[in-house]
Amino acid sequence: MIQKRAITPTDASELEAFLALHRDSSMFLRSNLRRAGLSYEGAVGQANYAGAFRDGHLVGVAAHCWNGMVLLQAPEHAADLARAALGWSGRPVTGLSGPLEQVREARSGLDLDEADVALDEPEWLYGLDLTQLAIPEVLSTGTVVCRPPRPDERDVLCAWRLAYDIELLGATDSPATRQSSAQFLDTQIADGNAWVATVGHTPVSLSAFNATLPDIVQLGGIYTPPELRGRGFAKAAVAASLLAARDRGVSRAVLFTSNRSAMRSYEAIGFRRIGDYSLILLR
Repeated sequence: MIQKRAITPTDASELEAFLALHRDSSMFLRSNLRRAGLSYEGAVGQANYAGAFRDGHLVGVAAHCWNGMVLLQAPEHAADLARAALGWSGRPVTGLSGPLEQVREARSGLDLDEADVALDEPEWLYGLDLTQLAIPEVLSTGTVVCRPPRPDERDVLCAWRLAYDIELLGATDSPATRQSSAQFLDTQIADGNAWVATVGHTPVSLSAFNATLPDIVQLGGIYTPPELRGRGFAKAAVAASLLAARDRGVSRAVLFTSNRSAMRSYEAIGFRRIGDYSLILLR
């Protein structure tokens, strides 16, 4: 028998255990849960959670987040859980994220197949045990040096983050986009989850994490300006950020991308494809 109901704070341990079984494709869910808990008051990271339980055991979850995103880890009943989470939240949906087939099922279940989208491309999910990290030569020789961003670099890096959102996430240049891009980057910097690669004193690439746990991180927001691409700067930035994470005790990293050039860069430092993922952003 399957029971579908709201997930409450009393289900926290069950939810954490279930998501840990799907660790590589649940990073947004797991990071938000650790950061914001299961109660919903509209704060960053919070969500309304719907769960499917078989014989009392959780077998699927959908979360409708504070920002309108629907996050999925629902090998079963993805569409039903997405509808339930939105029904309980009463808020509009802005996008979906999770394993590819689950997102497709939920999208159809929410009647969003014909919705106007800013981003809708199947992504490859990559994973790397950090013991297998390959260090690029430009980093090991000191040609490229990576470090946390300095305050005087904020304007440059905010411009990069805006360019990333426009180029890779389909955003439009507007005051609201500029504000949200800057806020997102400021949070990554404040949390110690952003690194800048430099040649001399000049920033050349940015690496960042968009979800973190004590043992695993998810890369997101990697950006190199077009005129600086093809020189290995992104590989150096990513590798350096993962070395810093390894020093913190992190043992694994994941990411998802649909960019073929980025795929080659990630594979060059040891990442291997482990599945399919999807990120859909509605207009």
